[in-house]
Amino acid sequence: MKTNDIGLGVKDSKALIGKLNILLANFQVYYQNLRNFHWNVSGPNFFELHAKFEELYTTANENVDEVAERILTLGGRPLSSYAEYIDAATIREAGEVKDSAKMVSEIRDNLNVLLEIERSALEAASEQGDEGTVTLMSDYITAKEKTVWMLSAYLR
Repeated sequence: MKTNDIGLGVKDSKALIGKLNILLANFQVYYQNLRNFHWNVSGPNFFELHAKFEELYTTANENVDEVAERILTLGGRPLSSYAEYIDAATIREAGEVKDSAKMVSEIRDNLNVLLEIERSALEAASEQGDEGTVTLMSDYITAKEKTVWMLSAYLR
């Protein structure tokens, strides 16, 4: 069996790279949705949501870099153009949203899409013994589940 630079099977890594590129594309659209909401939120919850959206997009930006670097570590090429992101992502651009509760709901929904992809990538990585990707996905899942819970509580 042919292996990559870190000793994992090339064939298995190729499939995982595909999943990670889908995650990367969705992260990028999610990130831009957060920027959109950060810039355009208004109303009585402005200060708390403006700060929360910034916190979330800062984390998303770090995650984008980590996922791209993991793809490179596995021997792949991370998607890197907006056209590739839009084509590969299931998260859609939010566009103009004026209602702050709708913004929070959209972000929660985006996070649930990311969670689904991360769980799939974690399972694939686990099956091939890729502890680096397993750990990365596990950390992302734990953080996102808490954020989804908090956003859901905010909307009640």
